[in-house]
Amino acid sequence: MASHIITDSASDVPQSVREEYSLHVIPTPVTIDEVDYFDGSTIQPAEFYKIQAEGKSNIKTYHISQQMFYDHFKPYAEAGDEVLYICFSTGIAGTFQAANLAKADLLEEFPDFQITIIDSKCASIGFGLVTYYLLQMQKNGAPKELIIEAAQYFCEHMTIQFTVQTLHYLYKGGRVGAVSAAAGGLLDIKPILVVDEEGALKGSENVRGWKKAVRRVEDMIGEKCRDLDRQIIGVVSGSDPDLARQVGENLKERYHAKGILTSQVGCAIGAHTGGGIVGITALDAMNPEYEKYLD
Repeated sequence: MASHIITDSASDVPQSVREEYSLHVIPTPVTIDEVDYFDGSTIQPAEFYKIQAEGKSNIKTYHISQQMFYDHFKPYAEAGDEVLYICFSTGIAGTFQAANLAKADLLEEFPDFQITIIDSKCASIGFGLVTYYLLQMQKNGAPKELIIEAAQYFCEHMTIQFTVQTLHYLYKGGRVGAVSAAAGGLLDIKPILVVDEEGALKGSENVRGWKKAVRRVEDMIGEKCRDLDRQIIGVVSGSDPDLARQVGENLKERYHAKGILTSQVGCAIGAHTGGGIVGITALDAMNPEYEKYLD
């Protein structure tokens, strides 16, 4: 019996991690002009952001369906393997509920199927970093029960903050009102957003100017998190991958982080933020019991 850790594409786990651990990432659907694509599978971020920037296409997303989850989980059930699935936040999408409905269906067919579904209450590299830590723990021999316990801990203690260049896409998705979007454009106001304790997006503060906004999210990780020299900081950007690398270098220099995990925001989240986005994540507390299994 094998034990597998899997996640979905809204985690924005870097390709290097996917390849190193042969990580199964369930792709999130994105619809462009009524045609379905799958994030990171049938459409890649670079292509997606090019289409989005042209502004001519009707772009929508929907969460992974019950049937999609059933199809992705079933091979593990048939093989008698165990699964730990780290899921996109219920505060943002209905992914967790759909995954549990698929689980219930599979348990009727395979009563011995061992599957644990964790609501990360995180977005993007927030639960991407959780997944990476769990993969490290598994590689280094941590017992299954401890990995599940650590998954809950990491999700509860992961801080996530990000900023966007334009409020246009958040407005289209109903995340901000028309007045706020218009005022932000006229005054060059950039919002600082966080993912709160319930896993929902929440405005934190506003900053005038893109460079200042990026600097502010760099500052916030130091204000909210301790022991950054003992942990990895996750960084994502959208249509400008070089920006994530530059922010990562800044964070490494400022906080002497153990490591930086950089990635690109995929279609699942980029559809609602646009390509102008920077996000940073780290733990607000470390636990030595889990830390000893991390590289």
